[in-house]
Amino acid sequence: MPDTLDIRPLSLVYGGDAFGRLPDGRAVFVPFALPGELVRVRLVEQKRGHARAELLEVLEPSPDRITPRCSHYTVCGGCHYQHLSYPAQLAAKTAILAEQLRRLGGLGEVPIQPAVPSPQPWNYRNHLQFHLTAEGRLGFQRAGSERVVPIQECHLPEPLINQVWPQIELEPLPGVERLSLRAGADDELLLVFESSDPEPFEFSVEELPVSAVHLGPGGTLVLAGSDSLVIEVLGRPFQVSAGSFFQVNTPQAEAMLRHVLELVGAGPFQTLLDVYCGVGLFSAFLAPRTRRLVGIELSPSACLDFAANLDEFEHVELYEADAETVLGSVDFHPDLILVDPPRAGLGQAALDGLLAQQAPRLVYISCDPATLARDSKRLVAGGYHLVSLTPFDLFPQTYHIESISLWER
Repeated sequence: MPDTLDIRPLSLVYGGDAFGRLPDGRAVFVPFALPGELVRVRLVEQKRGHARAELLEVLEPSPDRITPRCSHYTVCGGCHYQHLSYPAQLAAKTAILAEQLRRLGGLGEVPIQPAVPSPQPWNYRNHLQFHLTAEGRLGFQRAGSERVVPIQECHLPEPLINQVWPQIELEPLPGVERLSLRAGADDELLLVFESSDPEPFEFSVEELPVSAVHLGPGGTLVLAGSDSLVIEVLGRPFQVSAGSFFQVNTPQAEAMLRHVLELVGAGPFQTLLDVYCGVGLFSAFLAPRTRRLVGIELSPSACLDFAANLDEFEHVELYEADAETVLGSVDFHPDLILVDPPRAGLGQAALDGLLAQQAPRLVYISCDPATLARDSKRLVAGGYHLVSLTPFDLFPQTYHIESISLWER
């Protein structure tokens, strides 16, 4: 078989590639191609059952193909769908999520709703992470590589971040693995250096409207200003520290929150369990609907933020521990469980402990269709059935898919 050939991709798959078939029947994966197009590709990796190819030329373009906005697109690894119209991105993510649950999760009919679009498909990120070149320039990792590409533009962060990051000039900083810039309410900005060096370096922010923090083996050290900022969601302020996770798309996080509140209803619940509760985004709005709310979170900084953000509630408990330990040792008798795990999904021990709680309803917030599909198979085996599944486009221009599913037993 020649290395260069023309193919017509069949679909998009999770990870951002287009999927097609070679003349010998093997699967082939092509970044930046679209379903239905006739494309010329060069095979760059061949294995017994599949191959990878690079796109050389689009011979017959899809009507959904558009001109990418960013000059770094296809080189920087941050975006995957800038060449695809936004309505087509939403349709593709809905189809991919359903396919993952059918194929990997073993579900038959998937009660999926169309993907909820982001209110802002561009300039939506309140948090942007950079890597540094050897010269100290800000950049992103090249697609499929750890090599850092210096950048001159990015169309994903909020305007305030885009105003400030080009002004950051650094000398080479050995030990600094990456830095991030976060935007909060009232034009707050927090610059975070993540370093393997326990000793902080000198950094001046005299001409930059930011706080600055050094996160290293020695803990959090404030270089300037504060070690946290405030992000407002549905009119409620949330303290978010430098080391704490928070959703990067605030308007879409508000849409997700409204959806969860609609799913669970007004209550009142006797006991509500919020697993991987973070800084308390969902707990803060669910607490008024239950007589007892229990949060479980491993991150020390997130736990401090949770305590500050839910200080007004006397019926809220917080376990600073991993979910596996708490769920496996305490029987909470919950009416409702909400889980919002990291991309790796629920570990086997955490899922066993969750099933042992025997909650009649469970809300699963997922950021990875593959691990959701894996966990879905386990939930079904444990007596749950899927009632509804709604994808939320938290990350436009990328292949990432957030979703909220409701399970009952």
